Amino acid sequence: MSASAPSLVDHVVPLEAGAHVSGAVWLKDVLALALGDGAVMLVGPHETRRVAAHPDAGILVASGDGRRIVTGGDDGRIVAVAADGDMTEVAAAKGGAWIDALALHSDGAIAYAAGRNVVARDAKGREKVFAAPTTARGLAFAPKGYRLAVAHYNGATLWYPNLETAPDFVEWKGSHLDVTWSPDGRFVVTTMQENSLHGWRLQPDRGHMRMSGYPGKVRSVSWSGDGNWLATSGAEAAIIWPFDSKEGPTGKAPRECGIRPARVTRVAFHPKALVLAIGYEDGCILLVRFADASELLVRPATKGGAVSALAWDGRGGRLAFGCAGGMAGILTLPG
Repeated sequence: MSASAPSLVDHVVPLEAGAHVSGAVWLKDVLALALGDGAVMLVGPHETRRVAAHPDAGILVASGDGRRIVTGGDDGRIVAVAADGDMTEVAAAKGGAWIDALALHSDGAIAYAAGRNVVARDAKGREKVFAAPTTARGLAFAPKGYRLAVAHYNGATLWYPNLETAPDFVEWKGSHLDVTWSPDGRFVVTTMQENSLHGWRLQPDRGHMRMSGYPGKVRSVSWSGDGNWLATSGAEAAIIWPFDSKEGPTGKAPRECGIRPARVTRVAFHPKALVLAIGYEDGCILLVRFADASELLVRPATKGGAVSALAWDGRGGRLAFGCAGGMAGILTLPG
């Protein structure tokens, strides 16, 4: 990326998704967009197709593992769609309860939550069920091993589905929404209803980390490829916390990138470089490079709703985006 290039707008191919974009994942060279109307839009090198994953329902959550996009809807169904359009119903919640959260493991395992019930299905199809203390709002698998973090009211639960040991509860008062593990597995961080983040140092001391001061809720987080930084939405800039020491961000100020008169709605770190993609509520998208804080415009502010999805491909050569109003696009980095 050249610091002399003020704009990358000419390198964006626009897409018409036609509905709110709930999520975006890359399946090698195929982009999969999860849409609010229940469809999955597959954008390949030669054709674009739509798969009716949730007919007469909306997609609430989506995740991908490079081989498939897995979606959960308000019809209570979990559906997997492959890059070639092959569709499989993976599971269904009892009573058709809405799917509140979804997580995929790199080995093919899946976990989903409907109300208090959390179901974990390992790669061999064995299921275990855990009843969270309250409604499970966020799920995330640990980067190593078969361990699941569950965010709920007053804290999070760390659960080994295939072990008989009791789940480990880490406490902090308040409503916890989404949850993420640091890439090295040493930290667990949740977003909260109270416009803040809370974290726990699992090693060595179970210390708490309070990250507050946001004007809005944090609904998007992204770790840098080296695991040293956690970027977050929720303010009129991307707020990026340092995790490059054993204490994490304790006692340290975050960095701010991409300050604009619009709130950040989505963040996505480049998989290999310290470059952050930032999407805003007015539809604008910027790339910010850490080395010199230079900014490159990907998409100007425009009508069509907030940026609701951002996703880099595995090589970091393409950035996909989707918006609440149904617009989407793919940026291909030059050179």
